[in-house]
Amino acid sequence: MKKLMIYGAAGYTGRMAAQHAATAGTPLIVAGRDEAALAALATSLGVEYRVFALDDSAAIDQSLAGVGVLLNCAGPFAGTARVLMKAAIRNGVHYLDVAAELDGYRLADVLDAEAKAAGVMLLPGSGGSVAMLGCLAGHTVARTSNPASIRVAMHVSGGLSRGSAISAMGSVTAETLACAGGSLVARPAGAIRKLDFGKGAVDCFQVTLPDLITIWRSTGVPDIETFVHVTGDGFPQGDLSALPDGPSEQERLAHRYQAVAEVTSADGAVIRSVLDTVNGYTFTATAAAEAGRRVLAGEQRPGFLTPAALFGNGFAETIADTTIINF
Repeated sequence: MKKLMIYGAAGYTGRMAAQHAATAGTPLIVAGRDEAALAALATSLGVEYRVFALDDSAAIDQSLAGVGVLLNCAGPFAGTARVLMKAAIRNGVHYLDVAAELDGYRLADVLDAEAKAAGVMLLPGSGGSVAMLGCLAGHTVARTSNPASIRVAMHVSGGLSRGSAISAMGSVTAETLACAGGSLVARPAGAIRKLDFGKGAVDCFQVTLPDLITIWRSTGVPDIETFVHVTGDGFPQGDLSALPDGPSEQERLAHRYQAVAEVTSADGAVIRSVLDTVNGYTFTATAAAEAGRRVLAGEQRPGFLTPAALFGNGFAETIADTTIINF
């Protein structure tokens, strides 16, 4: 029987995803570079573990023996996505990750034909904002006649994990992009829009999210803008390596996430839907583990896919305590 491998399983999100996968009874291998942490995790879950770094192709190929699905939770993904996507294609293994970094999605687009030829699926963003916002956008587009443009925003509440903060700092300082006519174009930095998550309009800052690529692929709507509204601890400053591993369970329970999608039709009508869910880290780990289980069970198509395109717009609502409200 083929198994789900979670690489980076000793990290903050990887541990939670592994726990969810084990609880669901998914055949599982935990993997990464820290043998002591992996051995302890594997013992606690009653699963196999494998230790390998990403600078040895032969070791990676050997370690992927018996693996049907590879879930990459080892960020920053700028250092892991290319190696593991290429290894997945080389070994006939379906690739998933939880990345929020745009370049990984550009890479999946570039590798689309190669993955299709190998019969391998590339599903970056199997959890997190890409699953959340993609399903919400698709749901809202389905309510709209002649959709012409989409604005989506996420309300990020509470603190960030150390890994997310390091990745986010790279994204925040990068160029601000939007999708216009199906292509990524630069926009002036610092743009603010008033968007309503269900309790009145608040300031949302335009940022570059990978959803610019994935929502375009799954909906075909050519003009897309992405925003965030941050409350709580916001984006940390200083030495990010000194941050704690991630929010505690109590902190996650205290900080739910929301998202809003506004779809404008060709005649100017605006349709709005709001998603309310558990903390983003809880959602990401749960959604990624569930995606891994479903792909291992046979839900897959070769090439670059998005969670909404593969599982349908209702996928987000199957994760934990997630609801979508129409306005």
